[in-house]
Amino acid sequence: MNKLCLTKLRLWRAGFVPAALILTSALVVQGQSVRSPLVITSTNDASGNAVEVFKLNTQGTPSLELTQTLTTGGNGGASTNAGILQFKGEIGAVANYGSNTVSQLVRVGDAIAIGSTIPLATGCTKPDSVALTRGALFVVGANCAESHAWPWGFVDGPVVSLSDTSAAQIAVGQSWAAVTFSSGSLLQLPLARQGGVLNGTSIPIPLPSNADMVPLGEAFWGNVLGFTPAHSPDSFAIVDENGEVNPVVGPTPSYPANAPCWVAKGAGNIWYTGNSPGLAISIFFSDSQGGVFYKSVSLPGSPSDIAVSPDGNWLAVIYGASGNAYVAVFSIDSYGDLTQVATSSAPGVAAFSGVAFSE
Repeated sequence: MNKLCLTKLRLWRAGFVPAALILTSALVVQGQSVRSPLVITSTNDASGNAVEVFKLNTQGTPSLELTQTLTTGGNGGASTNAGILQFKGEIGAVANYGSNTVSQLVRVGDAIAIGSTIPLATGCTKPDSVALTRGALFVVGANCAESHAWPWGFVDGPVVSLSDTSAAQIAVGQSWAAVTFSSGSLLQLPLARQGGVLNGTSIPIPLPSNADMVPLGEAFWGNVLGFTPAHSPDSFAIVDENGEVNPVVGPTPSYPANAPCWVAKGAGNIWYTGNSPGLAISIFFSDSQGGVFYKSVSLPGSPSDIAVSPDGNWLAVIYGASGNAYVAVFSIDSYGDLTQVATSSAPGVAAFSGVAFSE
Protein backbone atom coordinates (compact mmCIF):
# COMPACT_ATOMS: atom_id res chain seq x y z
CA MET A 1 0.00 0.00 0.00
CA ASN A 2 2.79 2.42 0.89
CA LYS A 3 4.35 1.84 -2.54
CA LEU A 4 1.50 3.89 -3.96
CA CYS A 5 1.63 6.86 -1.63
CA LEU A 6 4.81 6.65 0.49
CA THR A 7 6.34 10.07 0.92
CA LYS A 8 9.92 9.72 -0.46
CA LEU A 9 9.27 11.49 0.94
CA ARG A 10 19.03 29.32 15.82
CA LEU A 11 15.67 33.00 13.29
CA TRP A 12 18.28 33.86 15.64
CA ARG A 13 17.51 33.68 19.35
CA ALA A 14 13.99 34.66 20.30
CA GLY A 15 15.04 38.19 21.17
CA PHE A 16 16.15 38.73 17.60
CA VAL A 17 12.80 37.80 16.05
CA PRO A 18 11.27 41.33 16.10
CA ALA A 19 14.42 42.79 14.55
CA ALA A 20 14.38 40.17 11.81
CA LEU A 21 10.74 40.90 11.07
CA ILE A 22 11.40 44.66 10.90
CA LEU A 23 14.31 44.06 8.51
CA THR A 24 12.23 41.76 6.34
CA SER A 25 9.33 44.22 6.22
CA ALA A 26 11.67 47.04 5.21
CA LEU A 27 13.09 44.94 2.40
CA VAL A 28 9.59 44.11 1.20
CA VAL A 29 8.68 47.81 1.00
CA GLN A 30 11.88 48.64 -0.85
CA GLY A 31 11.81 45.73 -3.28
CA GLN A 32 8.24 44.69 -3.90
CA SER A 33 8.53 45.07 -7.67
CA VAL A 34 11.63 42.88 -7.99
CA ARG A 35 11.20 40.23 -5.32
CA SER A 36 10.93 36.74 -6.79
CA PRO A 37 8.74 33.87 -5.66
CA LEU A 38 10.76 31.25 -3.79
CA VAL A 39 9.91 27.55 -3.73
CA ILE A 40 11.20 25.85 -0.58
CA THR A 41 11.38 22.13 0.08
CA SER A 42 12.94 19.71 2.56
CA THR A 43 15.30 16.81 1.89
CA ASN A 44 13.86 14.95 4.93
CA ASP A 45 17.21 13.15 5.26
CA ALA A 46 17.28 10.91 8.34
CA SER A 47 20.97 11.65 8.89
CA GLY A 48 20.66 15.43 8.50
CA ASN A 49 17.67 17.40 7.26
CA ALA A 50 18.20 20.31 4.89
CA VAL A 51 16.11 22.95 3.14
CA GLU A 52 16.50 23.52 -0.60
CA VAL A 53 15.53 26.98 -1.90
CA PHE A 54 14.61 27.52 -5.55
CA LYS A 55 14.14 30.97 -7.08
CA LEU A 56 11.36 31.23 -9.64
CA ASN A 57 12.42 33.72 -12.27
CA THR A 58 9.22 35.01 -13.88
CA GLN A 59 10.66 37.55 -16.31
CA GLY A 60 10.55 36.34 -19.93
CA THR A 61 10.67 32.55 -20.09
CA PRO A 62 10.20 31.34 -16.48
CA SER A 63 13.05 29.32 -14.96
CA LEU A 64 13.76 27.64 -11.64
CA GLU A 65 17.17 28.04 -10.04
CA LEU A 66 18.51 26.32 -6.91
CA THR A 67 19.97 29.20 -4.89
CA GLN A 68 20.45 27.79 -1.36
CA THR A 69 20.91 24.56 0.57
CA LEU A 70 20.53 25.09 4.31
CA THR A 71 20.99 22.46 7.00
CA THR A 72 18.31 22.64 9.68
CA GLY A 73 20.45 21.17 12.46
CA GLY A 74 17.99 18.29 12.90
CA ASN A 75 17.26 14.93 11.32
CA GLY A 76 14.44 13.98 8.97
CA GLY A 77 13.09 10.54 8.25
CA ALA A 78 9.30 11.04 8.09
CA SER A 79 7.20 8.94 5.71
CA THR A 80 3.55 8.61 4.65
CA ASN A 81 3.00 12.26 5.58
CA ALA A 82 2.38 15.67 4.06
CA GLY A 83 2.88 19.31 5.04
CA ILE A 84 6.25 18.86 6.73
CA LEU A 85 7.22 22.36 5.53
CA GLN A 86 4.96 25.43 5.51
CA PHE A 87 5.31 29.20 5.00
CA LYS A 88 3.08 32.05 6.17
CA GLY A 89 4.09 35.60 5.32
CA GLU A 90 7.79 36.07 5.95
CA ILE A 91 8.29 33.11 8.30
CA GLY A 92 8.07 29.37 7.77
CA ALA A 93 8.63 26.11 9.62
CA VAL A 94 9.98 22.67 8.80
CA ALA A 95 9.70 19.59 11.02
CA ASN A 96 12.76 17.53 11.99
CA TYR A 97 11.11 14.13 12.47
CA GLY A 98 14.17 12.35 13.85
CA SER A 99 15.10 15.11 16.31
CA ASN A 100 11.70 16.01 17.84
CA THR A 101 12.09 19.64 16.81
CA VAL A 102 10.80 22.21 14.34
CA SER A 103 13.19 24.63 12.62
CA GLN A 104 12.01 28.17 12.01
CA LEU A 105 12.68 29.72 8.60
CA VAL A 106 12.73 33.43 7.79
CA ARG A 107 12.79 35.18 4.45
CA VAL A 108 15.11 38.16 4.05
CA GLY A 109 14.97 39.63 0.57
CA ASP A 110 15.41 36.78 -1.90
CA ALA A 111 17.03 34.48 0.64
CA ILE A 112 15.95 32.13 3.43
CA ALA A 113 17.70 31.89 6.81
CA ILE A 114 17.42 29.17 9.45
CA GLY A 115 15.93 30.63 12.60
CA SER A 116 15.38 29.24 16.08
CA THR A 117 14.99 25.56 16.92
CA ILE A 118 11.63 24.82 18.55
CA PRO A 119 11.36 21.68 20.71
CA LEU A 120 8.14 19.70 20.92
CA ALA A 121 6.09 19.66 24.10
CA THR A 122 7.42 17.34 26.81
CA GLY A 123 6.85 13.70 25.88
CA CYS A 124 5.85 14.43 22.27
CA THR A 125 7.83 12.78 19.48
CA LYS A 126 8.37 12.41 15.73
CA PRO A 127 6.84 15.56 14.19
CA ASP A 128 5.85 14.91 10.58
CA SER A 129 3.53 17.82 9.70
CA VAL A 130 3.17 21.50 10.57
CA ALA A 131 0.60 24.22 9.89
CA LEU A 132 0.80 27.97 10.36
CA THR A 133 -1.56 30.83 11.10
CA ARG A 134 -0.56 34.43 11.78
CA GLY A 135 -0.29 33.73 15.50
CA ALA A 136 0.27 30.00 15.94
CA LEU A 137 2.35 27.05 14.83
CA PHE A 138 0.57 23.69 14.86
CA VAL A 139 2.50 20.41 14.93
CA VAL A 140 1.42 16.78 14.82
CA GLY A 141 3.59 13.76 15.38
CA ALA A 142 3.49 10.18 16.56
CA ASN A 143 1.67 10.81 19.85
CA CYS A 144 0.66 14.48 20.11
CA ALA A 145 -0.94 17.43 18.39
CA GLU A 146 0.17 20.77 19.80
CA SER A 147 0.10 24.51 19.19
CA HIS A 148 2.88 27.05 19.77
CA ALA A 149 2.82 30.83 19.95
CA TRP A 150 4.22 32.15 16.68
CA PRO A 151 6.88 33.24 15.93
CA TRP A 152 8.23 32.83 19.46
CA GLY A 153 7.80 29.07 19.58
CA PHE A 154 6.72 28.29 23.14
CA VAL A 155 3.87 25.80 23.67
CA ASP A 156 0.55 27.67 23.77
CA GLY A 157 -2.65 25.84 24.63
CA PRO A 158 -3.25 22.27 25.83
CA VAL A 159 -1.44 19.39 24.15
CA VAL A 160 -3.74 16.78 22.60
CA SER A 161 -2.57 13.20 23.16
CA LEU A 162 -2.95 10.79 20.24
CA SER A 163 -3.33 7.03 20.54
CA ASP A 164 -2.93 6.48 16.79
CA THR A 165 0.71 6.82 15.70
CA SER A 166 -0.07 7.16 11.97
CA ALA A 167 -0.77 10.93 11.79
CA ALA A 168 -0.17 12.09 8.21
CA GLN A 169 -0.95 15.83 8.18
CA ILE A 170 -2.32 18.66 10.29
CA ALA A 171 -4.18 21.59 8.73
CA VAL A 172 -5.98 24.56 10.29
CA GLY A 173 -9.20 26.34 9.38
CA GLN A 174 -11.01 29.24 11.03
CA SER A 175 -12.36 27.48 14.12
CA TRP A 176 -10.93 23.95 13.95
CA ALA A 177 -7.89 21.98 12.95
CA ALA A 178 -7.89 18.53 11.37
CA VAL A 179 -5.47 15.60 11.49
CA THR A 180 -5.52 12.82 8.91
CA PHE A 181 -4.33 9.34 9.92
CA SER A 182 -3.09 6.95 7.26
CA SER A 183 -4.57 4.07 9.29
CA GLY A 184 -8.00 5.29 8.13
CA SER A 185 -9.36 8.05 10.34
CA LEU A 186 -9.85 11.81 10.65
CA LEU A 187 -9.73 13.88 13.85
CA GLN A 188 -11.28 17.30 14.49
CA LEU A 189 -9.37 19.56 16.93
CA PRO A 190 -11.43 22.61 17.96
CA LEU A 191 -9.61 25.92 18.51
CA ALA A 192 -9.97 27.98 21.68
CA ARG A 193 -11.31 30.83 19.55
CA GLN A 194 -11.43 31.66 15.85
CA GLY A 195 -7.87 31.92 14.64
CA GLY A 196 -6.59 30.77 18.04
CA VAL A 197 -4.71 27.78 19.44
CA LEU A 198 -5.93 24.27 20.28
CA ASN A 199 -8.43 24.04 23.14
CA GLY A 200 -7.28 20.55 24.16
CA THR A 201 -10.28 18.54 22.97
CA SER A 202 -10.59 16.20 20.02
CA ILE A 203 -13.56 14.78 18.10
CA PRO A 204 -13.26 11.72 15.82
CA ILE A 205 -15.01 12.25 12.47
CA PRO A 206 -16.52 8.97 11.24
CA LEU A 207 -15.57 8.23 7.64
CA PRO A 208 -17.78 6.23 5.27
CA SER A 209 -16.38 2.99 3.88
CA ASN A 210 -15.90 4.53 0.42
CA ALA A 211 -13.62 7.26 1.81
CA ASP A 212 -11.64 5.78 4.70
CA MET A 213 -8.61 4.11 3.08
CA VAL A 214 -5.33 5.95 3.82
CA PRO A 215 -6.36 9.58 4.46
CA LEU A 216 -3.25 11.66 3.70
CA GLY A 217 -3.21 15.19 2.28
CA GLU A 218 -5.59 17.95 3.38
CA ALA A 219 -6.20 21.68 3.11
CA PHE A 220 -8.80 24.18 4.29
CA TRP A 221 -11.08 26.52 2.36
CA GLY A 222 -12.17 28.83 5.15
CA ASN A 223 -13.77 26.36 7.55
CA VAL A 224 -14.31 23.62 4.95
CA LEU A 225 -11.77 20.79 4.78
CA GLY A 226 -10.76 18.93 1.66
CA PHE A 227 -8.77 15.71 2.12
CA THR A 228 -7.68 12.66 0.15
CA PRO A 229 -8.60 9.17 1.37
CA ALA A 230 -6.04 8.13 -1.20
CA HIS A 231 -6.73 4.45 -1.75
CA SER A 232 -10.52 4.70 -1.56
CA PRO A 233 -12.82 4.53 -4.60
CA ASP A 234 -13.94 8.06 -3.68
CA SER A 235 -10.45 9.51 -3.34
CA PHE A 236 -11.37 13.09 -2.42
CA ALA A 237 -13.76 14.33 0.24
CA ILE A 238 -15.23 17.57 1.60
CA VAL A 239 -15.89 17.99 5.35
CA ASP A 240 -17.73 20.88 6.98
CA GLU A 241 -17.23 22.23 10.53
CA ASN A 242 -20.03 19.98 11.81
CA GLY A 243 -18.12 16.89 10.72
CA GLU A 244 -20.37 16.13 7.75
CA VAL A 245 -18.34 14.13 5.22
CA ASN A 246 -19.16 14.28 1.50
CA PRO A 247 -17.01 11.88 -0.57
CA VAL A 248 -16.13 12.80 -4.15
CA VAL A 249 -15.51 10.23 -6.87
CA GLY A 250 -11.86 10.36 -7.86
CA PRO A 251 -10.14 10.07 -11.25
CA THR A 252 -11.40 7.34 -13.54
CA PRO A 253 -10.22 4.60 -13.50
CA SER A 254 -10.04 4.70 -9.71
CA TYR A 255 -7.87 2.72 -7.29
CA PRO A 256 -5.49 1.03 -7.85
CA ALA A 257 -4.55 2.92 -11.03
CA ASN A 258 -5.13 6.33 -9.38
CA ALA A 259 -4.69 7.50 -5.82
CA PRO A 260 -4.60 11.28 -5.19
CA CYS A 261 -2.49 11.70 -2.08
CA TRP A 262 -1.51 15.35 -1.50
CA VAL A 263 -3.73 18.45 -1.50
CA ALA A 264 -3.32 22.17 -2.24
CA LYS A 265 -6.13 24.73 -2.28
CA GLY A 266 -6.39 26.90 -5.36
CA ALA A 267 -8.45 30.01 -5.99
CA GLY A 268 -12.21 29.92 -5.51
CA ASN A 269 -13.58 26.39 -5.43
CA ILE A 270 -10.54 24.69 -7.04
CA TRP A 271 -8.47 21.94 -5.38
CA TYR A 272 -5.26 20.36 -6.69
CA THR A 273 -4.07 16.89 -5.64
CA GLY A 274 -0.83 15.05 -6.28
CA ASN A 275 -1.76 11.66 -7.77
CA SER A 276 1.28 9.51 -6.97
CA PRO A 277 0.62 6.24 -8.85
CA GLY A 278 -1.15 8.14 -11.63
CA LEU A 279 1.95 10.34 -12.17
CA ALA A 280 -0.32 13.34 -12.38
CA ILE A 281 -1.88 16.39 -10.77
CA SER A 282 -5.63 15.87 -10.41
CA ILE A 283 -8.01 18.84 -10.25
CA PHE A 284 -11.33 18.95 -8.38
CA PHE A 285 -14.08 21.57 -8.05
CA SER A 286 -16.30 21.78 -4.99
CA ASP A 287 -18.77 23.73 -2.93
CA SER A 288 -19.08 23.28 0.84
CA GLN A 289 -21.09 20.07 0.48
CA GLY A 290 -19.39 18.06 -2.23
CA GLY A 291 -17.47 18.24 -5.46
CA VAL A 292 -16.50 16.72 -8.77
CA PHE A 293 -13.31 15.54 -10.47
CA TYR A 294 -12.35 17.81 -13.39
CA LYS A 295 -9.16 16.58 -15.11
CA SER A 296 -5.59 15.38 -14.61
CA VAL A 297 -2.30 16.86 -15.84
CA SER A 298 0.52 14.36 -16.36
CA LEU A 299 3.92 14.45 -14.66
CA PRO A 300 7.17 12.67 -15.59
CA GLY A 301 7.39 11.15 -12.10
CA SER A 302 5.55 10.36 -8.89
CA PRO A 303 4.51 13.47 -6.88
CA SER A 304 5.11 13.61 -3.13
CA ASP A 305 3.68 17.03 -2.22
CA ILE A 306 2.10 20.07 -3.83
CA ALA A 307 1.59 23.78 -3.05
CA VAL A 308 -0.12 26.85 -4.52
CA SER A 309 1.44 30.31 -4.21
CA PRO A 310 -0.33 32.86 -1.97
CA ASP A 311 -1.39 34.93 -4.99
CA GLY A 312 -2.88 31.84 -6.65
CA ASN A 313 -0.82 32.26 -9.83
CA TRP A 314 1.62 29.37 -9.47
CA LEU A 315 1.59 25.72 -8.46
CA ALA A 316 4.69 23.81 -7.38
CA VAL A 317 4.93 20.03 -7.18
CA ILE A 318 7.82 17.84 -6.07
CA TYR A 319 8.23 14.48 -7.73
CA GLY A 320 10.70 11.65 -8.08
CA ALA A 321 11.93 10.10 -11.33
CA SER A 322 14.89 7.81 -12.11
CA GLY A 323 16.27 8.10 -8.58
CA ASN A 324 16.27 11.93 -8.54
CA ALA A 325 14.00 14.55 -6.98
CA TYR A 326 12.64 17.47 -9.00
CA VAL A 327 10.54 20.58 -8.51
CA ALA A 328 8.13 21.56 -11.28
CA VAL A 329 6.24 24.86 -11.43
CA PHE A 330 3.00 25.45 -13.33
CA SER A 331 1.26 28.71 -14.10
CA ILE A 332 -2.44 28.82 -13.16
CA ASP A 333 -4.83 30.62 -15.50
CA SER A 334 -8.11 32.32 -14.59
CA TYR A 335 -9.99 29.02 -15.03
CA GLY A 336 -7.64 27.04 -12.78
CA ASP A 337 -5.97 25.18 -15.65
CA LEU A 338 -2.25 24.44 -15.44
CA THR A 339 0.66 25.05 -17.83
CA GLN A 340 4.09 23.74 -16.89
CA VAL A 341 6.61 26.59 -17.14
CA ALA A 342 9.76 25.49 -15.31
CA THR A 343 11.47 22.40 -13.89
CA SER A 344 14.52 22.24 -11.66
CA SER A 345 17.68 20.42 -12.56
CA ALA A 346 18.30 17.37 -10.40
CA PRO A 347 20.13 18.78 -7.34
CA GLY A 348 21.61 15.45 -6.28
CA VAL A 349 18.82 14.67 -3.81
CA ALA A 350 16.99 11.36 -4.05
CA ALA A 351 13.70 12.66 -2.63
CA PHE A 352 12.01 15.81 -1.36
CA SER A 353 9.33 16.01 1.33
CA GLY A 354 7.12 19.07 1.71
CA VAL A 355 6.98 22.12 -0.55
CA ALA A 356 5.93 25.71 0.10
CA PHE A 357 5.96 29.12 -1.56
CA SER A 358 7.28 32.40 -0.21
CA GLU A 359 6.42 35.50 -2.21
